Amino acid sequence: MSKEERPAIRAPWGRFEGVWLVVSTYGQRSWLRCLLLVLVGGSVHLPALQGQLLWDDLYLARDNPFIKSPLFVLEAFRHYLFPDSYSGHYRPIQNISYIFDYLVWNTNSYGYHLSSVFWHVASGVLLYFLLKELFAALGAQWFGQIDGNVSARCSTAGFFLALLWVVHPVHSAAVDYISGRADSLAFFFACASWLLYFQARRMPQPWLRRGLYLSATLAGLLMLCSRESGLMWLVVFLLYTFCFDKRLALKAKLFVFAGCLVIVAAYAGLRQLPESRPEIVVSTSYSPVTRAVLMLRALGDYGRLLVFPSNLHMERSVSDQLSLLNRDTWRSSIRLEYLSLVGAFVLAGLALGAFRKGAGQKVRIFGASWFLLTYLPISNLVDLNATAAEHWLYLPSVGFLIFLAGVGLEMPARFRRGAVALACLAVVALSARSAVRSSDWVDAETFYQRTFLAGGASPRVGINLALCFSSRGEYGKAETILRKVLRIYPDYPVARNNLADVLFRQGKTKEAEAMFGSASKTAQADRHEYPRTWVAALNYANLRHREDDDETALAVMEKARADYPGVWNLISFESEILRGSRGPSAALPLVQDFVRGHWWHSGAAIALGRLHSELGDVAKAEEAFRHASWLDVYDVEALNLLALLDVRQNKLEEACKIQRRAVARQPDQPRQYLLLADILKQMGHADEASEMLIKVDRLQAMAQPRVAAN
Repeated sequence: MSKEERPAIRAPWGRFEGVWLVVSTYGQRSWLRCLLLVLVGGSVHLPALQGQLLWDDLYLARDNPFIKSPLFVLEAFRHYLFPDSYSGHYRPIQNISYIFDYLVWNTNSYGYHLSSVFWHVASGVLLYFLLKELFAALGAQWFGQIDGNVSARCSTAGFFLALLWVVHPVHSAAVDYISGRADSLAFFFACASWLLYFQARRMPQPWLRRGLYLSATLAGLLMLCSRESGLMWLVVFLLYTFCFDKRLALKAKLFVFAGCLVIVAAYAGLRQLPESRPEIVVSTSYSPVTRAVLMLRALGDYGRLLVFPSNLHMERSVSDQLSLLNRDTWRSSIRLEYLSLVGAFVLAGLALGAFRKGAGQKVRIFGASWFLLTYLPISNLVDLNATAAEHWLYLPSVGFLIFLAGVGLEMPARFRRGAVALACLAVVALSARSAVRSSDWVDAETFYQRTFLAGGASPRVGINLALCFSSRGEYGKAETILRKVLRIYPDYPVARNNLADVLFRQGKTKEAEAMFGSASKTAQADRHEYPRTWVAALNYANLRHREDDDETALAVMEKARADYPGVWNLISFESEILRGSRGPSAALPLVQDFVRGHWWHSGAAIALGRLHSELGDVAKAEEAFRHASWLDVYDVEALNLLALLDVRQNKLEEACKIQRRAVARQPDQPRQYLLLADILKQMGHADEASEMLIKVDRLQAMAQPRVAAN
């Protein structure tokens, strides 16, 4: 080969190097990296966007009275997340996020899923900027030894870690599950608070610096009001401030500590706003040795999921309470023992990496400390409602990734490109797995069946799968599942209540009645361990009411109301029995007392208005209906009742205005146009009434293809 021929042969590679130079140059731009985080992080969760509401979503995003109007933004701070249960979750910011979702999307689950994805990818973007700051402080010497370009290396490392974090499928339960949004909200406000703090330290103007410090404090408070685990963010922040931040004087560090105390004190004060009530006490009575084993098992399970997330499902457990039932079931616990070995291996790896000398040691120590500190509250050191949960890794996983970065980027120069290629491959593999995991949340039956097949065979999963069959009228399948649950967990009250309901629907009245009666009698004892056990009394009273035994039904309801004060379902049913058997005047005091203490409950306000209307007190009925109309920005029942009251009083102009408001709230419902057309006819506006009827025909014609398709 002649010398003249060689440039022609190497020219294509030269052009490739030029393209690579352009790509690498643009790839250093932060805005492009943020765009990639949004696009990649959002795309892996696309399958869940079409998902239905399931499990706790049914209450939090559909039946939750505190999300129906912006009026409840401040009221959200006065209530726990689940008012009708004994759960002590105080997460007002989560409820406020649902308020805005409901305002924009009504009950369209697509919008709620979209918002959850937004909070997750926004957290990923903020994590990228936070990791840039942390690496610049922790790894300046380390990155400087690579090629001297400290800023670019810090940015690249932060980007890859944020990308791995945002696509990791272990976070699916915090993103694809609408009720899991608290993790993303707390993460977002925590990163924002930390970044505002860094920015404040760089500000030369005192007034701007103070403003940023105040904003950081407020973001920290919002973090805690999003999820209780936000306290661990404060622990990690203080760890960094006192142990790793060498640029800050001791006096300044003490001021930072005081600021954190202010945040915790403000949060503790807000937690006093809800009415005090007993909470479920989780008492497992684990011995210290058992807890140590469970801690190792949980660490092994979490370490395996972070590295190789092959078996993802809700209702995880690293304990096997059934292993001592007989000689066969104990074998199922053997599979859990290897998790203890994996946990010991993970712990040894973290310790070895932290003690190993090198330029990246500080980063490894910080990452290992982050992971272990945030792991402790979920390690079974204290009693929780489960022994393991994937979404609990939302915060600890960042420390794990920082530790891996400290290991990988200290490799010899000849291995660094391979490490980058491996990171890219990991992003692709994790993205694919995350998309598959996201498809688990498409509908309730798919979710519960896949959870059951993946190993999440808890009684709650069995009951909810039975409810899926029951909702389709397949009561035989539902009965089979519920009986299996009760064979394993004979004292589980929720399973008994649901089985009794299924039996009743199949005509097995005697067995259903006996089961309802038994569950109702034990509800008082069960209430300290299980939420919503008042359902048993409600079902039993409903059965007696159907048998025309209202006296027994009222006695059951009166006792249940005393045992479970402030539950509208009980008060509503009792008031309906009283209204039907003794008249509206007998039911009125019961409903009035509830409305007096629960001004935010639209259903109760409507019930009060109906009773006043039946008693002929039009003024009080209008007042109650008008109050109810402001408590739900999309509900039209109160407006319809107001319009009908005005029609009866021949106040047709006022009735027309009110009904037009109802049409604006539900423009796709034919019934609203029919009511408006009737009012317009009475007003003598025949042409406009005809236009309303034409709209009714159009809406009904549009609805027919959808009904046929279903």
